[in-house]
Amino acid sequence: MIDTKGTLYQDLTKILVTRDQIAEKVRDLGRVLTERYQGKSPVMVCILKGAATFFTDLVREIDLPLTMEFMAVSSYGSATKTSGVVRVLKDLDNDVLGRDVIIVEDIVDSGVTLNYLKGMLQHRGAASICIVTLLDKPERRRVKDLKVDYSCFNIPDEFVVGYGLDYDQAYRNLPDIGVLSPKVYEKR
Repeated sequence: MIDTKGTLYQDLTKILVTRDQIAEKVRDLGRVLTERYQGKSPVMVCILKGAATFFTDLVREIDLPLTMEFMAVSSYGSATKTSGVVRVLKDLDNDVLGRDVIIVEDIVDSGVTLNYLKGMLQHRGAASICIVTLLDKPERRRVKDLKVDYSCFNIPDEFVVGYGLDYDQAYRNLPDIGVLSPKVYEKR
């Protein structure tokens, strides 16, 4: 167990969501998705790298035959705000034609990336697309008509790290989600 007084926590201004709160919401969401997709075999699409931790915990809570796929996309680079340009760095390995797709994301911020991915998967013939996110920042949404089907936590407009979320590839291994101190990213 990581010590909350340890090195990684020193760069946080506060803990926003604890590991226990996350675990409870992930269990609840797993039950909801199991019920919603009863009798089906959905394709779960993990958006790398940020959603990997959430995705891994979530799929273990879903009692259905499912397929796991992974995509890597970027609209941030090492910045703290989106560039608005979505780049697919790693595409799906298998076709989604006629399949029920569940996109699993770590955080929905501007909505630009998910809107792009949703359009791409619709174009590829997915039977349905469901968007699941750990965190949602609705006040930052630039794509106003993007529908997030399931969100574990709505959070304020603060830069967060932990539980898979990073700043310049660091802090992903924090088991809690915390607000990163501006002193960390303003010195760059």
